[in-house]
Amino acid sequence: MRALIAAALLYAVTPAFADSGSTTGKIAAFDRVSNIIVMEDKTVWQLNANTILPENLLAGEEVTIRFRYSGDNGVTSVDALERL
Repeated sequence: MRALIAAALLYAVTPAFADSGSTTGKIAAFDRVSNIIVMEDKTVWQLNANTILPENLLAGEEVTIRFRYSGDNGVTSVDALERL
């Protein structure tokens, strides 16, 4: 019984780890001031100060966006954009 309680407590205090993912598409618009990228499929990506971006990124370029997400919380951060 004690082992079961200990296992339940361990499960309850174990932090949820973020998963990573990526998506590819063409940029429709890039707002450098607000750090927002809108893709041609109408998805909007909010970048943060730590997001790695290629220089001179322009609308119409095809990119891969690498991001982290956490279950029901959705995307937690955009890590990098890479030109294709």
